[in-house]
Amino acid sequence: MKYFFIFAFTMLSLSAWSQSADEKAIHDILAAQTIAWNKGDLENFMDGYWNNDSLLFIGKNGVNKGWQKTFENYQQGYPDTTAMGKLNFDILEVRPISPDYYFVVGKWHLQRSIGNLSGHFSLLFTKIKGQWKIVADHSS
Repeated sequence: MKYFFIFAFTMLSLSAWSQSADEKAIHDILAAQTIAWNKGDLENFMDGYWNNDSLLFIGKNGVNKGWQKTFENYQQGYPDTTAMGKLNFDILEVRPISPDYYFVVGKWHLQRSIGNLSGHFSLLFTKIKGQWKIVADHSS
């Protein structure tokens, strides 16, 4: 019985550590996106997204599918650094759904000389080939 408890404690400890490492990886992706955006670098900003035709993005213009379409929409909506401004995320919740899926909720803020913007977002992250990627984004 003693060995069972030691085994169970070890497994729970490893599981908690894994979740913590996964959450850190997701926070790191969002931080990298913020840095890229604030440099005016949409291509590196898009690295956080799944580069696939099945990427789902829901925004003010409705539902869009695909990495390329999402990238083009960002380029059209934010054609220069003045339009992009400075991005800041306020992460409200990072919730594991399963070992390979996380749900993230937060606020986004753009500080711009042409008028500030802000809203909320929900992201679905999944682990693809060992890397966390956004597979669905609902931003308003």
